Amino acid sequence: MAEAPLPAIRSLPSWLLGRAAARGRSLVAGALAAEGQKMWHHVVLSAVRDLQPVAQADLGRGVGLDPKDLVGVLNDLQSAGHVVRAPDPRDRRKNAVTLTDDGARLLARCEKAARDANDELLAPLSAAERDQFMGLLIRISGTDG
Repeated sequence: MAEAPLPAIRSLPSWLLGRAAARGRSLVAGALAAEGQKMWHHVVLSAVRDLQPVAQADLGRGVGLDPKDLVGVLNDLQSAGHVVRAPDPRDRRKNAVTLTDDGARLLARCEKAARDANDELLAPLSAAERDQFMGLLIRISGTDG
């Protein structure tokens, strides 16, 4: 049986992390699609919950989404009744975004779906290995967790 192509590339941690990340994104995207949502919808809902009321511009900067793309996501979420955009009480020239009760319920379902997808991703690891893996990922990702 022939060896898999690109053994030098396949032995790089960066390649393996990329493959694991792609698999994780695929699992989470599928789980969110079952709730009728896309990845950015979930990210924005989560950020709104954590920051509300949040100015639309601050929200976009906070999640790293281009303003035009954020408008599209917010239009989708507002049309479905998951968020409300209203004049910011601190600066009436800006829109502030808040989560509706329906949005909070959707977010809870999406968070469970994402956790379940991540559990599937990490299923080959024991609980101790998962903890160790998360700690290592935090250390090499440049984030503080």
